[in-house]
Amino acid sequence: MGRVNTASAAPVKRYRFPFIDLKAEFASLRGELMAAVTRVFESQHFILGEEVEGLESELAEFLEVREAVTCASGTAALELALQALGIGPGDEVITTPFTFVASAGAVMQARARPVFVDIDPATFNLNPSLVEQAVTPRTRAIIPVHLFGLPAELGPVLELARRHQLAVIEDAAQAIGARAEGRPVGGLGTLGCFSFFPTKNLGAAGDGGLIATQDPALGARLRLMRVHGSGSRYHYEILGTNSRLDALQAAVLRVKLRHLSERTRRRQELASRYSELFRQAQLDKQVPAPFAPPERTHVFHQYVIRCARRDELRKFLAGSGLPSEIYYPVPLHLQPAFAPLGYRAGAFPQAEAACREVLALPIYPELDPGNQVAIVETISKFYKAEARDERREESKPS
Repeated sequence: MGRVNTASAAPVKRYRFPFIDLKAEFASLRGELMAAVTRVFESQHFILGEEVEGLESELAEFLEVREAVTCASGTAALELALQALGIGPGDEVITTPFTFVASAGAVMQARARPVFVDIDPATFNLNPSLVEQAVTPRTRAIIPVHLFGLPAELGPVLELARRHQLAVIEDAAQAIGARAEGRPVGGLGTLGCFSFFPTKNLGAAGDGGLIATQDPALGARLRLMRVHGSGSRYHYEILGTNSRLDALQAAVLRVKLRHLSERTRRRQELASRYSELFRQAQLDKQVPAPFAPPERTHVFHQYVIRCARRDELRKFLAGSGLPSEIYYPVPLHLQPAFAPLGYRAGAFPQAEAACREVLALPIYPELDPGNQVAIVETISKFYKAEARDERREESKPS
């Protein structure tokens, strides 16, 4: 394949805007956020309490679940979920190798074994047709990840789990507000885990997490576990940990939750605009639009494209000051931390191919549509220059 002559193809104009703009979000909500934070300082109640209880009630309604239990982070949510189910040494948990480290890392922390299954190349999510062959007598749970904001295909997974009496822990860290099977994700499986990391669609001013469930007994157990297993002061019913949400974070999240549906619609509009711009630029083959089936609601935590010569394209974009990110450059089964599992390169070809080809483009509610045009035009210049170079190579005498 020919190489782009970046000296002749590089755009003259340089841009300056961030991959994600948290300052712009804060500016739009400053008054409400500062009032909420002031309310907490005036109360001097900083751990759990009314703010956290209010947030949990509001999130339970939003997610259509019976129990919404906050905790210290999205990673803590996964760890608590596994612990609440009694998963530990000797157990196996099926999940995807193409995700953030916490999805499988929490399984390792429980001293259980992650069993990876390859992804569907169209969705980047766990391929449900491959899950059953990974089930063994040691399997206790499945962790599908709703990656980038697109719900995983849960129907077959839930049916498989029912037949084999397995728990389903939804990793919905990137997908709050997404819907599948007619309901919000996070409440479809046994437990659903969310992250409130600042860059998430619903982001705190620090770390925070949530476990959702329809099971009141699991909800009660999780509430004990997050406070050292204590049901009353200095009395401990089970062994737990310290994984409480700060009242300040709860107050911030309550403000942002009121705006989440509107901000999600804006993300979806921006995603549609990207896809239309790529279509108009006749880049459908080089840059296919992210898969978003009508029966599943994509909330576009990230707008992720697949592209040839990804690293060169990213460098070309950066040359014009245009930001992008790679989620994720190395699949989990090839990470040193998971080497004890014994997987080798080639074990999960779809996940490995995705790691070579994915590129995330800026998408957040305050993104200027003009910046989307700049990104698509620059990507178009990259591939047009590539095509010119290929034609030039082909026209040379042999």
